[in-house]
Amino acid sequence: MSIIRMESVSCRRGQTTILQDLNWTVEPGQHWAIIGSNGAGKTTLLNIVNGYVWPTTGTVEVLGETFGRVNMAELRKKIGWVSSSMTERVHQSRPEERALDVVISGKYASIGMWADKSEDDDKQALEILEMFQCVHLADQPFHILSQGEKQRILIARAWMAKPELLILDEPCTGLDIKARETLLRTIESLYKQNHGPTLLYVTHHPEEVLPLFSHTLVLKQGKVLASGEKGHVLTSVLLSKAFDVEVDVAWQANRPWVHVIA
Repeated sequence: MSIIRMESVSCRRGQTTILQDLNWTVEPGQHWAIIGSNGAGKTTLLNIVNGYVWPTTGTVEVLGETFGRVNMAELRKKIGWVSSSMTERVHQSRPEERALDVVISGKYASIGMWADKSEDDDKQALEILEMFQCVHLADQPFHILSQGEKQRILIARAWMAKPELLILDEPCTGLDIKARETLLRTIESLYKQNHGPTLLYVTHHPEEVLPLFSHTLVLKQGKVLASGEKGHVLTSVLLSKAFDVEVDVAWQANRPWVHVIA
């Protein structure tokens, strides 16, 4: 069973084509980075994976389920999604809620705690926070946390639901270098867990592609520019095409670092 299979997927809104003839397969054991400039189609692709946007043409399978034949609400319970929009939703609707309760809410797929939690919920959430080295934040109101701390709490929230597929949508946006590297170490800890989820990491900063990611999908103007093992995809030539600027890619510690050629 493939984790994701898309065949001839296109998405149009009015006269605008957002994705065109996309073919993409994610197999078990693979972890993918999705790269592209703003407007490349990354967000639309994620919305299709989650079933929030329906493709105009093509077929989509996620976690072995074919769209059009599956209860999407049930399928979404198996998919975790961490994004800046989730940060805003929690911040706006439940700003005073403790970080611990934000984590627990992931088990119930809710924003805020609307059901009675159990002692086991507290224990499990604290164990997850300990795993991510942020148990000291448990009793802090979510709204006073730094941006990096909020992202770590939301990743812990997603982990609480034990997803089979975890999507990290530009999680390092707005972070300084130290906060970014701390968050990336948190993501590495997910990879090291037994029976962990398939990871999709979306970014327009190639240097965030950690060694754990085996494959890369590069989008440009709604089309697949390149797809495959990251070492064959994250090259100077391909990334120069992706971002419309000449760059050089230097690999250090199995991470690609991009330098613009003046």
